[in-house]
Amino acid sequence: MTNKELAQKLLDLLGGKDNVLANAACMTRLRVTVKDTGNVDTEGIKVLDGVMGLVEDDTMQIVLGPGKVNKVLEEFSKLTGLAKGVADESVVDAAATNKAAQKAKYESKPVQAFLKKISNVFVALLPGIIAAGLINGICNVINVSTAGALAGEWWYQGIRSMGWALFAYLPILVGYNAAREFGGSAALGGIAGMMCIANSAMPLLAPGAADPATAILLPLTSAQYNPAAGGMIAALIAGAFFAWMERQIRKVMPNALDTFLSPLLVLIIGAFALMLVIQPVGAWLTTAIFSVLTFIFEKLGVLGGYILSAGFLPLVSVGLHQALTESSCTTGVIMVMFFMVMIFSKLLTMQNIPAQIATALLSVTDNKYLILLMVNIFMILIGMLMDDTSGILLSTPILLPIVTGIGIHPVHFAAILGVNLGMGNITPPTAPMLYLS
Repeated sequence: MTNKELAQKLLDLLGGKDNVLANAACMTRLRVTVKDTGNVDTEGIKVLDGVMGLVEDDTMQIVLGPGKVNKVLEEFSKLTGLAKGVADESVVDAAATNKAAQKAKYESKPVQAFLKKISNVFVALLPGIIAAGLINGICNVINVSTAGALAGEWWYQGIRSMGWALFAYLPILVGYNAAREFGGSAALGGIAGMMCIANSAMPLLAPGAADPATAILLPLTSAQYNPAAGGMIAALIAGAFFAWMERQIRKVMPNALDTFLSPLLVLIIGAFALMLVIQPVGAWLTTAIFSVLTFIFEKLGVLGGYILSAGFLPLVSVGLHQALTESSCTTGVIMVMFFMVMIFSKLLTMQNIPAQIATALLSVTDNKYLILLMVNIFMILIGMLMDDTSGILLSTPILLPIVTGIGIHPVHFAAILGVNLGMGNITPPTAPMLYLS
């Protein structure tokens, strides 16, 4: 495609000559200021031959590469009739005005505006969620792989507490952000989030914590208040509701009383709404989501695993990721083990370790039955020191080349591994299988 043909195609995809306000170039990019970004076929530009990329902004920045961009600009400016690199103030103002109009058009749609507010609640929390999630994941792997060897270390438990704290008190942050995003006082939303955290010292829960027979029961449900049942969903709903209620109260509250009475009424009325309506609704939604997750996890196989992995981050945002944590920990440990074994196997091959071990065994005896006996004894000893999965993963790269070299079938060797590791797992003095059971 010639530069002239590329310039013509770009002009067509940018909405035609009438949609172009200015054209210029930098080292690698053709910069085109447009009247209406809605008339630009961005996907068509991205797949166009000769285009290396597209940066969407007030000015469409089409990446063409050094040298080529100037040649394309020459042809492009001929087609538009605009001078190269010229964009006067009125043009910039027109582009900015159009962007504001496009934004207002988008935000005028209630569904998009609502979803944007919901996303803004959690976007501000993402750095903390990501960091705390990584801390929890790494610590879970360490705990499982070391059998809790670091449980008494102050520095380890201090780091682990940082990950725990975020998810333990996340409803406070969700309620705080929700109230602020929906136009209310953030502090009142934070209080709503506090009501969604289980604490036996809470006056509503304290009698039942001391003596279940004296637990306070709610009028509609005839059950004790369960602040953790609704989770993040209840905190989100409560924060948004508190913000809406605050706006309504301030509309009718006299200025002289607004500072004192408006937040007081929000908390009093909100307490009733939270206990009797919001928390039960949040609990119902949480239960429904758990049921769907259970169905996907247990019934859909590989497809279910894909769906759950694709939706894991939203689950973290609303505190429902714990439904998958246990299986994820086990899977994570196994995957780390496989990764390390792959490296271990590669190193063994590079250093020719299996061949050296085979040579050492053959120097003792060339009888394959005696070699097989030594392998059996070795696997029993390995089984006495570690679980069968670890033993198989660590021993196979070393022993498989040896046994196949003396004529042992891999299936036969697999049976030898399983039986002898199992015997080692129940053999004192360590007997790891007996210890676990």
